[in-house]
Amino acid sequence: MTSFLAKLCFGLSQFLMFRVLTAYDPTKGFVSLPFNTSVYHIQKPYDKQENQRYSFKNGVHKLWVFANDKPHTTTSHTKPRTEIAIQGYGYSSGVWEFAADAYIPKGTTGVCIMQVFGAAPHATTLMLRVYDGALMYYQHTVLVGNIYNRWFHLNVVHHVEAAKVMVYIDGKLKLTADGRGGHSHAFKCGVYAQNSDSFRMESRWKNIQVLKHI
Repeated sequence: MTSFLAKLCFGLSQFLMFRVLTAYDPTKGFVSLPFNTSVYHIQKPYDKQENQRYSFKNGVHKLWVFANDKPHTTTSHTKPRTEIAIQGYGYSSGVWEFAADAYIPKGTTGVCIMQVFGAAPHATTLMLRVYDGALMYYQHTVLVGNIYNRWFHLNVVHHVEAAKVMVYIDGKLKLTADGRGGHSHAFKCGVYAQNSDSFRMESRWKNIQVLKHI
């Protein structure tokens, strides 16, 4: 009996370890919404044409910005950015998800590549930043040590009522964080200069999805 229980416990532990290490599909239970230019627009330095900071070729959105660029509006005092702002799917309740494949070229640093916009009293519920190749939650937590020069899959789930945000990289849960208040939210991705930014910042995106829990 002791031997049987030992084998059973070992088998269960191996199964649980397999579940932990195996990639999980965070989109289960969600429905993908139409994603096209009717639901997003490009935020860019106000004195530049869109094609000077953004391109869309062969299914890949490429966004770049320079540290000495202007803000996105003449009245903004924020740092320069080129972002896909998905304001057509603004939300204030429910469970929403952003999913995409992302690529960060080596040398891009001091930059926010994705954010859940809207909070109180803060501006954002979530920022994913890159510093010296590390993908980070703001500047507090390293999610991936070296993200440069490879495609990775990103899922960000925001449960408004539960005030929780979850970040998955390549199907593995890397972060569960508390919400930061606010009554209206939207997803954004691209490059938005932060502290200690490189002169040129770039990110690439494909297979972008916005999903809602059903």
